[in-house]
This record gives sequence, structure tokens and C-alpha cells, in this order.
Amino acid sequence: MADMVKDQEKLLTPAEVAAIFRVDPKTVTRWAKVGKLSSIRTLGGHRRFREAEVHALLLKAQQQDA
Repeated sequence: MADMVKDQEKLLTPAEVAAIFRVDPKTVTRWAKVGKLSSIRTLGGHRRFREAEVHALLLKAQQQDA
């Protein structure tokens, strides 16, 4: 069981993603709704985002600004 937890990718909350991009958490939710960023729903219905995908989107955004 512990091996499964280690292998799982880290998931971020909308607030954590918002802090990375310096935007409001509602903006992150909008991005998920339009498909800019995929999300996973918890059993409670909350959104979680894959850390690797978030960092890939951040890198892409930084490259577009350069």
C-alpha cells in the first residue's frame, strides 16, 4: 500500500495552483472548465490538479512571454 502512495503523482488544490500562477483560485477553476488545465474530482467534489501538468502549463506560459 505504501508503494502505491509513493508512485502517485502529487495533486494540487486550486489555491496552490493559483499561488503558482499568481491568479485568483476562481481563475484556475475557469481554466479547468474550459479545458486549459485538466482536473481530478475528489469524492467530496473538490478539484485537484496534477503537479506535472501545472508546471508544464507554467513553462509554456513563460515561453510565450519570452
